Amino acid sequence: MALSERLSRIGPARLFLHAAVLVLVVIWLVPTLGIFVSALRDKDQIVVSGWWTSFAGSNQTQALRLGTADQQKQDGTNYVISGSLLESGSHVVRSFGIRVQDPSAFEAGTTADLGEGETLLINSDGTYVYTKNAPFDDSRGRRVYLTVATPPEFTLDNYHNVLNSEGIGQSFINSLTVAVPATIIPILIAAFAAYALAWMEFPGRALLIALVVGLIVVPLQMSLIPLLRMYNEIGNLFGVPSKTYAGIWLAHTAFGMPLAIYLLRNYISGLPKEIIESARVDGANDFEIFVRIILPLSFPALASFAIFQFLWVWNDLLVAMVFLGTTKDKLVLTGALNALLGSRGGNWEILTASAFVTIIVPLLVFFGLQRYLVRGLLAGSVKGG
Repeated sequence: MALSERLSRIGPARLFLHAAVLVLVVIWLVPTLGIFVSALRDKDQIVVSGWWTSFAGSNQTQALRLGTADQQKQDGTNYVISGSLLESGSHVVRSFGIRVQDPSAFEAGTTADLGEGETLLINSDGTYVYTKNAPFDDSRGRRVYLTVATPPEFTLDNYHNVLNSEGIGQSFINSLTVAVPATIIPILIAAFAAYALAWMEFPGRALLIALVVGLIVVPLQMSLIPLLRMYNEIGNLFGVPSKTYAGIWLAHTAFGMPLAIYLLRNYISGLPKEIIESARVDGANDFEIFVRIILPLSFPALASFAIFQFLWVWNDLLVAMVFLGTTKDKLVLTGALNALLGSRGGNWEILTASAFVTIIVPLLVFFGLQRYLVRGLLAGSVKGG
């Protein structure tokens, strides 16, 4: 079948949808690819060229000095200083100059007339011959500027510096310590609550459902300080220290519970009623129905909320600073990167490596559970009782 016939069968609406999705994917993918490539590049190459040129190499301008007068040799009536300006054989000189305003005045391999009886030849491999019709008297060596073609160079040193010397490694572990329990705990509690609100009859159920929906729209900033005061007062009453992981787990659980209950309740209430009734006829109680039937069938909704909750907790900074503090041994990854941005704002190789370390775990979580995302959200948004 010809391509035109296939396109005509797809239809303009579906074709537009596919094109829009492709554009969104490209818009999301290009910056991510740029961060990944930049994190693997040498810091000198990041400064002089964009990441999209990394596979083709880059041109860098280097300021170097020629040999000094004590290295000159007499060649007939002339005096010559020779040597090499490059240490590595993988670099190639494209051009050179004697003024910073014009570092590419002469092509490599050509002899430049510098005036006053001086000539300079710099080859592409960095070797040079500096000639003068009188003895040299420069004890420092003449400054020259080279335009050097640098081949693609990739390194893991940026990640090594980030994970070790910058302390990001400990913050990475701290973020995992916060995010994993803060994702699992609200799912467990919300699943029980959602089942009760969906299939169990008790007074005030409708009021509780309305309360859950209302709590979804409550701004986090409005409830942050009251929740912190309650936590500190209870902690002082029972002698529990503040700024602990348990505190931030409870905080994230409280903030994530309304949305979790809402999504899971709508999904669970849309499950076939016949399955629940058959299980009750067979003598199963509510707990057995929940564990053996509801949980396996609700996995798409559970995975959908797990993605949202994990991403929100992983990228959180405000709640972590309030409930966990900013000490180095408890600083989460977002806090460490925020401090790093202030102290190393010009070191792009450090920032890009840190950024990719931050997004690698959310990417793994999303791609691992994304097939359940749409199923869970659609079911939870259109089904309800």
